[in-house]
Amino acid sequence: MKATGIVRRIDDLGRIVIPKEIRRNFRIREGETLEIFTDESDNIILKKYSPMKTLKEFANEYIESIYSMIKQNIMITDRDTIIAVAGPLKEKYINKNISEYLEHAILRRDSFNEKYKKEIKFIPNVKEEAAFSISPIIVNGDVIGLVVIFTDNSNLTFIENKTADIAAQFLRKNIEN
Repeated sequence: MKATGIVRRIDDLGRIVIPKEIRRNFRIREGETLEIFTDESDNIILKKYSPMKTLKEFANEYIESIYSMIKQNIMITDRDTIIAVAGPLKEKYINKNISEYLEHAILRRDSFNEKYKKEIKFIPNVKEEAAFSISPIIVNGDVIGLVVIFTDNSNLTFIENKTADIAAQFLRKNIEN
């Protein structure tokens, strides 16, 4: 554990303020959910909660089966991280933070695609020349992640665009149940 040197008092409602700098460094946004843990040393640990991370193994198997059919790179993100990738670029992207572009795609809340190759950053500071389709995973009105299908060697078709939408809907249903 790393000390920050910050000390906060708990108010009469049992609340504590997490300093802005820590929220920014850990990408904690207003309204996000934190999970509370304790350890054997009586420490209280706060961790960002992501329902997508509970599906990580399932998501990997799911997109591997999609990849076997469409032969295009596919990734699933939560609000901060790429949690599953299938295709030849898996090692390049798995477990990396998402780029500002994908953060804006989460805020946008709707599906969109770029049929022809263009420059994009899926992760910070790494440019890719790709055609892509992006579909949000919306659960209970909140965007909890994205399905991204992309290719760096051809154009995308209607099939890949619809596949991204179907995958996002399937994951939504799986999380809600």
